[in-house]
Amino acid sequence: MILVIDDDIELCALIQRFLAGEGFETECAHSGVEGVRQALRGRHALILLDVMLPDISGFEALRRLRAGSRTPVLMLTARGDTLDRVLGLEMGADDYLPKPFDPPELAARIRAILRRVNSPPVAGPARLTLADLEVDFGSRTVRREGRLLDLTTVEFDLLAALMRSAGAAVSREHLAREVLGREFSPFDRSIDTHICNLRKKLGALTDGGERIKSIRGAGYLYAASMNAAIPR
Repeated sequence: MILVIDDDIELCALIQRFLAGEGFETECAHSGVEGVRQALRGRHALILLDVMLPDISGFEALRRLRAGSRTPVLMLTARGDTLDRVLGLEMGADDYLPKPFDPPELAARIRAILRRVNSPPVAGPARLTLADLEVDFGSRTVRREGRLLDLTTVEFDLLAALMRSAGAAVSREHLAREVLGREFSPFDRSIDTHICNLRKKLGALTDGGERIKSIRGAGYLYAASMNAAIPR
């Protein structure tokens, strides 16, 4: 079940009809408060959340959602409004789609998010420890020095991809395909924004060094050497 939180009743009806043809069940809420109330029941696989709502903003709705739910959120933003997109990602949205959008692209984004959330763990060790950081792939949890970190689904998948290749650069193109489920666009800053959020949550290495490094023209690199890895 997909929850659409948007005050545009006509658009909601169009989305419902289109997604029904794509095999998705949907229900709608036309205010932020009602949308959050429905979302926190925990019976939705994904939430489509508009930024412009009549009572509380989409960002406030997202903040309330993230306080009690990890359900994936796809933000609907105004076309060309980069600030809205960045802010939504920083607050824990999984992805964004600018309005007006093509319905097939909406379906593709939804499927990409659901594939990522529901995909089985990649073959390999159940756990991986690099210096002070431990990742449990089965439970999808991350601990730093034993303390549990609160990561979004995208942040976890980005960290997993980088840690599996620790010491080597991973391109933005690879991360976009593996984590976001779409081809990379040079004008799309989603990966960079998620990496920025991830850096803040992980903090620096124990020696004060940068944990995730930007490699000019190549992408990102998790700085800890694989010699520090302890698979379990």
